[in-house]
Amino acid sequence: MNDKLIDAWNKMQEKLESWLDSIVVNLPNILIAILVFIAALIASKYISKIARKILDKSRLQPSMKNLISKFISITVVILGLFLILGILNLDKALNTILAGAGVAGLAVGLALQGALANTYSGIILSYIKHIKFGDWIKTNDYEGEVIDIDLRAVTIKQVDNNLVYIPNKLVVDNPIKNYSTTAQSRVILECGVGYESDLRFVKNLTIETIVNNFKAVENKEDVLFLWREFGDSSINYELRFWINSTSALEVAKAQSETMMLIKEVYDENDINIPFPIRTLDFPDNFSLIKDNNEN
Repeated sequence: MNDKLIDAWNKMQEKLESWLDSIVVNLPNILIAILVFIAALIASKYISKIARKILDKSRLQPSMKNLISKFISITVVILGLFLILGILNLDKALNTILAGAGVAGLAVGLALQGALANTYSGIILSYIKHIKFGDWIKTNDYEGEVIDIDLRAVTIKQVDNNLVYIPNKLVVDNPIKNYSTTAQSRVILECGVGYESDLRFVKNLTIETIVNNFKAVENKEDVLFLWREFGDSSINYELRFWINSTSALEVAKAQSETMMLIKEVYDENDINIPFPIRTLDFPDNFSLIKDNNEN
């Protein structure tokens, strides 16, 4: 038993001595590897800053600029690690790592198909010009201001100040209505007046009201007034004009202001905006007075 313990102790000493010899022999390579690692960290930092300055001149989204600069920084560090493995004569370990990374990458790709689809869609959204920070958009039945675009989702702030996170894939695959792509937005309002009204007077009065209260409307030709139908209780029209705004919220405010202006000017000129009326036709022998003889 003692011989076995002594033999094990001797083998352990021999192993430790061989490790120590290896460390001493490879000490210059270890020092060089440490210096290379420090240099890689410093280089990644400065290269990332240079890349960010170059990207700032592009039209990419800010979140995508940060992502690309970080990716470049990580790439520099990884290249430094590969160089360190070569300095330390760990080429076999490097081949093993690369082979394992290939298999692991395939497995991860299959498991994260949805996430990768959102990532790819996020890159597309960062390049296209039809959607950017600050735009007011409507997509997937949600409407609001774009405040962020990353590799996972588009974040929009709704009118009620709530945030909605829409996966990038859904934004790319579905229609997008962007209210901010043009310098102007059209206000559309529907209304109706009573059958006793002078239609030409109503039209001229309504157009003059719009021209006098909205700066973007310079003359009567800028206002489109169309009589649409003889309704059940009113003659209905549609009013259209442009305002200098790229926000759906401003359009809604303009619609609200238009409704107040039209109601005020119609009241001043005794123009009736009727509401639906239902007429009840009673038989001639119908009486609302209850007969006292009835129980």
